[in-house]
Amino acid sequence: MGYSLFSPVRLMPAFSLLLSLFLFSFQVAGQTAATSFLLQPEAVFDGETLHPGWVVLVEGDRIKACGPADQITAPAGARTLALHGLTLLPGLIEGHSHLLLHPYNEATWNEQVMQEPQALRVARATVHAQKTLLAGFTTTRDLGTEGAGYADVALKQAINQGIIPGPRLLVAGPALVATGSYGPKLTADVAVPQGAQEADGIDGIVRAVREQIGKGADIIKVYADYRWGKDEPSRPTFSQEELNLIVQTARSAGRPVVAHASTPEGMRRATLAGVETIEHGDDGTLEVFQLMKKKGVALCPTVAAGDASAQYKGWRKGQDPEPERIQEKRRSMAAALRSGVPLAIGGDVGVFTHGDNAREAELLVQEYSLKPLAVVAGLTSGNARLFHLADRGRVAPGLLADIIAVQGNPTKDIQALRRVQLVMKDGVLYKQP
Repeated sequence: MGYSLFSPVRLMPAFSLLLSLFLFSFQVAGQTAATSFLLQPEAVFDGETLHPGWVVLVEGDRIKACGPADQITAPAGARTLALHGLTLLPGLIEGHSHLLLHPYNEATWNEQVMQEPQALRVARATVHAQKTLLAGFTTTRDLGTEGAGYADVALKQAINQGIIPGPRLLVAGPALVATGSYGPKLTADVAVPQGAQEADGIDGIVRAVREQIGKGADIIKVYADYRWGKDEPSRPTFSQEELNLIVQTARSAGRPVVAHASTPEGMRRATLAGVETIEHGDDGTLEVFQLMKKKGVALCPTVAAGDASAQYKGWRKGQDPEPERIQEKRRSMAAALRSGVPLAIGGDVGVFTHGDNAREAELLVQEYSLKPLAVVAGLTSGNARLFHLADRGRVAPGLLADIIAVQGNPTKDIQALRRVQLVMKDGVLYKQP
């Protein structure tokens, strides 16, 4: 009786396991022998405009050329990919994520920070990174490890070294909080490790910012307001002088500062200090959004996080009346859109499932009146501009070959972002039809 080389009868268990691991690692790494690709989609969205009939030539890790098919010639040996019915666009840029968190209906924030070992959280984060990439998000701004120290710095290193697949990361390490203002909190007699780094006053703030930069933070994130007690509303935490010093210290080292802020006063102080983006802005007013616009500060509204959290607390969306927090978010977003403040697009992924990043885009279109074209542009060229990423976010010669293709036209149908058929990062294919 004959057997093929890969017959399960012939394979010894150890060899079978090694072969499976090899094939899996080869597939995950996305390696390919080709160094040039001619991509032939139905249309190309270049980050601003849709171009039917365009093709894109990739050589190595860069876009070599793009334009009408009859004007682009591929070199000998290039691999041609016919992407019928697909729209090609720049790799999406996630504006607000937490790869070290998983959805709060699986485990609460307190449980994750206090009870889950860091090794478990990092192992889970490697899967989150892969799911994010395969969902078409080739860059992610990860805004806080929430009790996992500088695990995001190491995660970024692992991705950059090709050890695991994932998006390009901009990491914040542990966020900065005013002493006593964050969590977890038990009784007054018990001190537990915090989900962020506490810092106060001139000496403490300068030391903390410099320490974070020295340990590898690309971004300094500060909580400009938060709940001092369990049942209290959010209130400002840092003084104006402290916020000014945080921004000044970070800026001198070439690092941007972003602020968690939901109260008008916290947002105002952070804006005057010179942060680059304000995250959430749940209770923002027209006046504070107008100030942000004047100062060039963008809003990252994270509508998906509030939507998910309300449902975790029992809201049956579509059946029950909207919770007050959702109504407040609608009012603040209406004021933000009226003011013309620039928007960064990011969902606070980690509160909900990694790989479900498109949820933010869908809600912005379906429930907050944004146009699909504006949201897709925001996720590509818009976020790239706001985050100072001049080498990506558009399809243009010389830029990084971070490219995806989706079924349909996302500039008309935002749900097309769910139908990712091709993912290329750095000129390497991780997913293809």
